[in-house]
Amino acid sequence: MINQSQPQDALDVVTIGEAMAMFVARETGDLAAAETFTKRIAGAELNVAIGLARLGLKVGWVSRVGDDAFGRFVHQQLEKEGVDHQRVLTDKRYPTGFQLKSKVEDGSDPTVEYFRKGSAASHLSVEDFNRDYFGAARHLHLSGVAAALSASSLALLNHTAQEMRAMGKTLSFDPNLRPVLWPSEQEMAKQLNQLASYADWVLPGEKEGFILTGYRQPEAIADFYLDKGVKAVIIKTGCDGAWYKTATGDKGQVAAIRVDNVVDTVGAGDGFAVGVISALLEGKPLPQAIRRGNKIGSLAIQAIGDSEGLPTRAELGDY
Repeated sequence: MINQSQPQDALDVVTIGEAMAMFVARETGDLAAAETFTKRIAGAELNVAIGLARLGLKVGWVSRVGDDAFGRFVHQQLEKEGVDHQRVLTDKRYPTGFQLKSKVEDGSDPTVEYFRKGSAASHLSVEDFNRDYFGAARHLHLSGVAAALSASSLALLNHTAQEMRAMGKTLSFDPNLRPVLWPSEQEMAKQLNQLASYADWVLPGEKEGFILTGYRQPEAIADFYLDKGVKAVIIKTGCDGAWYKTATGDKGQVAAIRVDNVVDTVGAGDGFAVGVISALLEGKPLPQAIRRGNKIGSLAIQAIGDSEGLPTRAELGDY
């Protein structure tokens, strides 16, 4: 058990989520026909934590894993990536989730099958909030994936967002929709829009924005969240790049970065978030931050695996 009163080192970013072991097929085609797999790590919020750590930020990640080989694997990968995991609880009652992922070579979305019901991470709760640990960070990043895991996990995210706002921290939110994990699309929209209202920066995809707000036009989607007090809304618009609008009325499109060979689309949005968040925390203007987001997203889709394409600071170059 971690001492709740121990002093905390300063963090740039802290996030909450679920990590799973991921087995990626080595052969293309139906998962049922695949015979060999490569073990990797997966998780939307974890991808963001890894990406930010590779850029030199000090990142903390909060979760639960099982007392099993997959849980040990998660800890090993976090250690390897330099992500602080002192608040990752090993829960002896429940297992670590895992997933199977198909291999594609034509740029289409791979098939992913999840085995996460009843996982240790789904039992995250307000008890996992440590004020000293979260208070040591200057920024909180949340995603709709952790919100969808369970009612208790959603309560943790809401509580943490409220506490971090009260402490004067900045917040970012990526809806990262997982409709299959929610009782209804209406409930999903209600809960995720509530979480979004706590954020300074909201990063939906264009289709996600329509599902959550009912609006198709990027500016209407942005206005929906700006009216709730959000400071900037950055909308991923696919091959067109991203469109943004701020509370002060600044708006515009930032062009996508061309990719000739798309290998794996999973993790592109997480890479985009890494770019935007890291640049804004460095004080860069929003269009420049989005340009970095587009760059990292483009790198992410050129590598097999959810986080394998995320660059180091040296690999990022001038972005």
